[in-house]
Amino acid sequence: MSRTPKFRVGKAAALAISISSAVLAVGSARAENIADAMIGAYNTSGLLEQNRALLRAADEDVAAAVSTLRPVLDFVLATSVREPRQWSGGTLGASSSQLTAAFEASWRLLDNGVRRLTVAAAKEVVLATRQTLVSIEQRILLRAVTAFMDVILQTENVSLRQNNVRVLGEELRAAQDRFDVGEVTRTDVALAESRLAAARSNLATAQGLLVNAKAEYVNAVGRQPGQLVTPTNLPKRPQSVEAAQAVSVRYHPDILASQRQVAAQEILVQSATKALGPTVDGTMAVGLIEDWDSSGDGYDASVGLSLRQPIYRGGALQSDIRAAMADRDAARGSLLSVQRDTVQGVNDAFVRLEVSRASLVATAERVRAARVAFDGIREEATLGARTTLDVLSAEQELLDALTAQISARAEEVIASYQLLASQGLLTAERLGLAVQIYDPTIYYNLAKDAPARISKQSKDLNRVLEALGKR
Repeated sequence: MSRTPKFRVGKAAALAISISSAVLAVGSARAENIADAMIGAYNTSGLLEQNRALLRAADEDVAAAVSTLRPVLDFVLATSVREPRQWSGGTLGASSSQLTAAFEASWRLLDNGVRRLTVAAAKEVVLATRQTLVSIEQRILLRAVTAFMDVILQTENVSLRQNNVRVLGEELRAAQDRFDVGEVTRTDVALAESRLAAARSNLATAQGLLVNAKAEYVNAVGRQPGQLVTPTNLPKRPQSVEAAQAVSVRYHPDILASQRQVAAQEILVQSATKALGPTVDGTMAVGLIEDWDSSGDGYDASVGLSLRQPIYRGGALQSDIRAAMADRDAARGSLLSVQRDTVQGVNDAFVRLEVSRASLVATAERVRAARVAFDGIREEATLGARTTLDVLSAEQELLDALTAQISARAEEVIASYQLLASQGLLTAERLGLAVQIYDPTIYYNLAKDAPARISKQSKDLNRVLEALGKR
């Protein structure tokens, strides 16, 4: 009778090893890869749609600035009633009423280049906003990567915890059988019961984390996760952290956006300075006049030219110049901060990747050693040379090693893509994702010249908006 419970200990241990190995090997038959997650995020992100709309609004700011270079034409319909003048001796003249229909045109002919500078500044803002959109895209894709790997990590953790509960249940039954035949004390049974209760608590925690991971996946990707495949081909790591930093300084969208903002503010300083100069405006009006009282009508036409030179406006113009300079200095300071933060971000991501890879190697060795130790202790326990506590401790060590290994694997994948993002290279276009890449130049090229409502360009703009589902 004494051999049966000892055999159960060995059977439980073998079950632990076989199932744990299966958990680590799973994935070859799964259908959804990390690129699919990024595609889903790119196609369904509301944040991307929001910032694309903000970019189109910036495009329209260019159109609004361009429109100031053109004449303004208005149709005016006005009526007036004139009462006779009152004098002490009576009235002078008679009352009259008129209806006037006229076309009025005005055009600023000279402003020292203020409006053209405003157009140039608006174009720089557009280019900055495009880079901001790229930065948002990187955040969306990195979030999808993180959510993808978290689902895999938590799924494997649940599998490990479920297996642990099954194995500890076998251990408890074996300890109970050995207690029944007098081979162990009640303490061994209580210890096995304690470990099983802790394992069930850990399983519940792991299941809760998996639910949260799936909810984050739905939020980031736009759909429920299917069977996810752990990535095997990761982005190529730069040769050194210096090489990665050099790439980030050249390509990172946050730096490029800040550079464009500085350029825009430099132009606005020039514009504020030019506003101190004179302006020349031309006006023209042509209209018909209907006099209801005399039953007569006629027409009126006028052409005018005016020059205006600011002399004193309470210090407002000088204040505008100082404010523009302050905004320029703020943009320069922001650029310096962004450059430093970006370089540090590359350093952090590079170190994170190196640490994760070293951890993956170390945890693989830890798993190997824990398996060897567990095998040995299990065999020694069948011979009575080891206690139940020894077996449970070895089993826990193997579980901890397996948990660390799957965490290190997930960390390596996330760190690889974080390093890519820190260099400004985590975009759908650079990754070659199977999506329709959003082209910001299409709308801009149609809107930048401020087309009139009746023009072909305006009609093309309407078709673009209809294609985007905005009309």
